[in-house]
Amino acid sequence: MEHNTNDSRIGSKVKDRLSNMSSEKTEDILFNFQNFKAYLGKKVETADKLGLNEEQMARAAQKIGDYLASHVEPKNREEKLLYELWEAGNKDEQHMLSHMLVKLVHNEDK
Repeated sequence: MEHNTNDSRIGSKVKDRLSNMSSEKTEDILFNFQNFKAYLGKKVETADKLGLNEEQMARAAQKIGDYLASHVEPKNREEKLLYELWEAGNKDEQHMLSHMLVKLVHNEDK
């Protein structure tokens, strides 16, 4: 039950943050894939400082992926590929893709 409660809380926070973000800021983040990776990297760094483990970060990234797939049009070919992979995958595969994205941006910081 704790896992579902945390997921609901994370999902709610992610949705609130993303839906309250200005369209200009969203455009800046999604302008190119480097901006998107930098934004995600900052969020992972913050989560790291807060003591979240990789699984918690991946669950948050999955919530972001769900939101983006439902509400935001891909702006470049990399985002289009991520969107296509997201849509093709089931929940477990989306979760693994979330882990991979967290690792991608986390490893760039080092």
